[in-house]
Amino acid sequence: MAALIIVGILVLLLVLFLISAIKVAREYERGIVFRLGRLLPEPKGPGLFLLIPVIDRMVKVDLRTITLTIPPQEVITKDNVPVRVNAVAYFRIVEPKNAIVQVENFMVATSQIAQTTLRSVLGQHVLDELLSEREKINTILQAIIDEATSPWGIKVSIVEVKDVEIPSSMQRAMARQAEAERERRAKVINAEGEFQASERLKDAALVIEKHPTALQLRYLQTLIELGGSQSTTIVFPAPVDLIRPFIERADRASN
Repeated sequence: MAALIIVGILVLLLVLFLISAIKVAREYERGIVFRLGRLLPEPKGPGLFLLIPVIDRMVKVDLRTITLTIPPQEVITKDNVPVRVNAVAYFRIVEPKNAIVQVENFMVATSQIAQTTLRSVLGQHVLDELLSEREKINTILQAIIDEATSPWGIKVSIVEVKDVEIPSSMQRAMARQAEAERERRAKVINAEGEFQASERLKDAALVIEKHPTALQLRYLQTLIELGGSQSTTIVFPAPVDLIRPFIERADRASN
């Protein structure tokens, strides 16, 4: 009886040992193992592996791309305009050992680096650049944050500025500026149209000057167009050359 109890205790201890020793890491996970406080050279996983209970301690690291939301930051642009900006960053861990050993909390550290970089970079640009050159600013942010987090085994792939909140007074000023710009463009287009029309009229005058018959043809065409009108009263100019023979004949008859 005592032997059976001992055997049962040994089996129970063996099961507990196996439960605590057998570990499984998913395809996107790696296990960073510390043996008596010392880092083992190679991460464990993916798949099944064994740890020595009590002696080994494991920290799992997720290798999937992580979405980091950068909270809104108060920024003063280069032209002294206060704006409120938030952004999002995408990064993943490429060196699991460094992410655990080189920094206490890589998520917090990356978030703080992203916030300070966002304020610093946007403060070096004027408001117009912030609104119109978003892609260029995103590239600058990505390069700076990636370089700062590289010693931690982190690769920053994308940084995107999401929203730029402008004070209401500045929004009204920008609306007035945009309206003035639209009016200026409309006037320029109108002036350009008048210039082109005057050029065409000049060309037509030169043609008529060289070929007077063209004026008579145009006059007859105008009469045809007026004849098709529904109006009962039609007033049109008569060219002097057309009625000059009748005027001269009336003068001779009176004399």
